[in-house]
Amino acid sequence: MERPGLLLALAGSYLVGSIPTAYLLVKRLKRVDVRTVGSGNVGATNVTRAAGLGAGTAVFLLDLAKGLVAVWGLAPWLARPVTPAVQLACGLAAVVGHVFPVFLGFRGGKGVATTIGVLIGTVPLIAAMCLAVWAGCFLVWRYVSVGSLAAAVTLPVVQTLVHRPLPEVLLGAALAGVIIARHRTNIIRLLHGTEHRAGRPRRGA
Repeated sequence: MERPGLLLALAGSYLVGSIPTAYLLVKRLKRVDVRTVGSGNVGATNVTRAAGLGAGTAVFLLDLAKGLVAVWGLAPWLARPVTPAVQLACGLAAVVGHVFPVFLGFRGGKGVATTIGVLIGTVPLIAAMCLAVWAGCFLVWRYVSVGSLAAAVTLPVVQTLVHRPLPEVLLGAALAGVIIARHRTNIIRLLHGTEHRAGRPRRGA
């Protein structure tokens, strides 16, 4: 393993992940800081609240693309040899960049879309399983957060069940851990019964 190349790939992936797509798009479209709207989260769901479904979809795809750039672009370009573990490491760096972006004072999003991009680019079948779990949970309970948390837990479990190498499982667990940690306020609201359910108006709206 060429350590300087890997370090460059990790640093580059972090910087790509740090690009504040939600902040930049809402600022351009609405002249508003998305961090002052709704939940204050710098992600697609809050962008939808601030600027509409089209803008939210655009941010979701752009954030997903950050994960793809890390695993399809920076990892093969800078790190040798390229393995799924190296790709997942670069993907994790991109997710950390999205969650703690240097360009926004380390206050970012929850990392779900970027993680999806990482998984699609590295382990597409496992990505499909996680997305299926997300969709199933969302359809049953109508909570975006429940789907995201269930999909995160699914990742290292499925990796283990299909006998992926231990480094990959540990990186998958780290990705899941970041998402779960970033949903701590959602978990508290779920426990208190105050989490927003899709299809229902927000209280006070």
